[in-house]
Amino acid sequence: MAQITCKELAGLSDLMTVEENLVVKCKTYAAETTDSVLKNQYEQAAQRHQRHFDELYANLK
Repeated sequence: MAQITCKELAGLSDLMTVEENLVVKCKTYAAETTDSVLKNQYEQAAQRHQRHFDELYANLK
């Protein structure tokens, strides 16, 4: 596997932080809403952002 630069690592770190924050926000919104449609959408968004985070993390291995 090719080495990544410090700049690329910093970019991956920033993207992972954004995705992690979005997972937390979506889960929080899902827990706080009483609308079942919104709750489902927030939960799906949280799962999508978790997948994004996992894919970014996989690039570090």
